[in-house]
Amino acid sequence: MAERVIIHVDMDAFYAAIEQRDRPELRGRPVIVGGTPEGRGVVSTASYEAREFGVHSAMPAAQAVRLCPQGVFLPVDFRKYRAASERMMAILARRASRIEQMSVDEAFLDVSEKVSGFPETEKIAKAIKREIREELKLTASVGVGPNKFLAKLASDQGKPDGLVVILPEEAEGFLAPLPVSRLWGVGPKTAKRLQEAGLKTIADVAAAPIEELRRLLGAWGQVAYELSRGKDDRSVEPAGEAKSVSAEETFPSDLHHVGNMRRVLAELSAGVARRLRSQGARARTIGIKVRFGDFRTITRQTTLSGPADRAEALRRTACELLDGVDRGDQGIRLLGVRASGLEHGLGQLSLFDERAQRRGQLEKTLAYIRRRFGPEAVRWAREASRQRR
Repeated sequence: MAERVIIHVDMDAFYAAIEQRDRPELRGRPVIVGGTPEGRGVVSTASYEAREFGVHSAMPAAQAVRLCPQGVFLPVDFRKYRAASERMMAILARRASRIEQMSVDEAFLDVSEKVSGFPETEKIAKAIKREIREELKLTASVGVGPNKFLAKLASDQGKPDGLVVILPEEAEGFLAPLPVSRLWGVGPKTAKRLQEAGLKTIADVAAAPIEELRRLLGAWGQVAYELSRGKDDRSVEPAGEAKSVSAEETFPSDLHHVGNMRRVLAELSAGVARRLRSQGARARTIGIKVRFGDFRTITRQTTLSGPADRAEALRRTACELLDGVDRGDQGIRLLGVRASGLEHGLGQLSLFDERAQRRGQLEKTLAYIRRRFGPEAVRWAREASRQRR
């Protein structure tokens, strides 16, 4: 079997770098994309000059202003960033047929079938960096490894504008001194649990009995055990049929009333349901995303008894999941609804389904008219509808 070779490409401070490229007067200055100088919103990307002051992505803009009052705050320009992303992905497509785009500025490439080993892969990585610099006037950090986990760690290790190669025989030595937080899937809470058990480095995790890891981490203990030894069997998955459909909304001011939260979930569920039906898909798993005012983010999901594509089923499930979230007195900054475990090829709505859906929509409209304008307005609306038919 040919040796597996994976490349991870991650653009450096992508949004901020594009702004500095297009506006020479910003070069060398702390640029903060997202949020406002008045302290509203959230930082999307900070230039490396701003990061020296402690500013980072997902930070509240108010905190960024305190840390870096001289920072240049700019609005997010998705159209410009998307155009640069498409050009970046076109460069990557020249070098590999198996590409998994992780975000607007990040992707994995499987070049196993194109190269005879790591030396040849390093040449490809250098060519990618050179072409991105020449064609986009931007820099990228690139990692090369025998799997996705190591390739991603390698690109992180080389930031900014670096190139790091981890050979299979170097994997455990490379991993050993790193903190447990560098393991894929380990967040602050899991890292704290491991540290309290005396497992502070990846070498400590690698040396721990598998039974102890399972006791600490449940089923994920086996994953941690494998990763700590540099093993990761995840494949590079090119884009195909959508694996999930989601929608979310960030609010200008935090929500505190559960009725408002439920109304947002209803709207999001309706949008997700429409997209499911347009794809001829139904979902077996429904999840919600909740971000609190302090930016703590949690997700909850459940598996349905049968696949669904109706807004009411999604709304009901999303609200039940929200009811199970301990909100305390925290306001909510963001809500999201996600449908996954999709079953495709289920066809379009039947005529009966379409009629039932239209009847349901009509009854909701009439109920609103009755509440808002009274029963006389309902009679007028029904008569107007009959005349149109």
